[in-house]
Amino acid sequence: MDVESAPFVRTRGFATSADTFRRLMLASTLLLFVIVATGATVRLTGSGLGCEGWPGCEPGRYFPEKDYHAFIEFGNRGVGGVTIALTLLAWLAAWRAPAIPSPVTRTAFGVFAGTAAQAPLGALVVATNLHPLLVMPHLLLSIAVLGAAVVASLYALGLRRGTGEPYPRALRRLGLALVAGSFGVIVSGAFVTAAGPHSGGEAIARFGSFAPALYVHGASVAVFGCALMFLLGYLAAAQQRSRPLFLATASLAGLVLLQMGVGEIQYQTELPWWLVLVHVTLAAGVWAATVALVTQLYRPLGPFATGRA
Repeated sequence: MDVESAPFVRTRGFATSADTFRRLMLASTLLLFVIVATGATVRLTGSGLGCEGWPGCEPGRYFPEKDYHAFIEFGNRGVGGVTIALTLLAWLAAWRAPAIPSPVTRTAFGVFAGTAAQAPLGALVVATNLHPLLVMPHLLLSIAVLGAAVVASLYALGLRRGTGEPYPRALRRLGLALVAGSFGVIVSGAFVTAAGPHSGGEAIARFGSFAPALYVHGASVAVFGCALMFLLGYLAAAQQRSRPLFLATASLAGLVLLQMGVGEIQYQTELPWWLVLVHVTLAAGVWAATVALVTQLYRPLGPFATGRA
């Protein structure tokens, strides 16, 4: 029986296939990316307190009946609810799929648990009037869960397409540094937002000073960029043996340059909220792409396993 597509019958329970898990995990990853953008929209439009109740929008009313701020905030909650349900299904599918090993099942559970934790954390954020020290973990948890979902999705894809041997240890360690650098960029960017004009509304307290936070963010971008350029140079020297990986790294470098360009434009134009939203969305894209690239160093999919650095 084909373990990739056929259902499995288990005693006193149900079973799923690796294909089912893959579809659910890929859909979850897409929604986790979307919710980063919708969450940023809530903050950048000053809609974080658009709904004063939880889980309903208003005391005594579940759905919003006020202005567009309420609809933006409630819309983000709706996306979050769908995402929680989908990540739950993905975890259950991994749990009941014989082809999925325990570490991946645990990762899928972590994705679900982290996504579900956003609901009470969001309620706490509203209760504390969008305190920046709670808003930042709200974003960073979304980013961490997105990264875990990317790893689980790539593992599921590997079951169908096949995988190769890991790349050399030195290259894998450089990859981990790249992931740490990318996450550091997002953390420093969160501090910039907390100190800037888009902390969630005119009445919301800022956290720290804008200029120092911006300098730290710029330094973290430089560190990440240097690590990425080092990896790109290493792969360029070995391009004949690792051309797919080189092209993927070059594409990531292009995405980083685009994000940096948007960042400079938004700074020069006094941070219009819609351009900041583009910048945040690109940051989530860079993070997901970085995690995906580094995952190939550990468990390369078929095309990435044809050549070795």
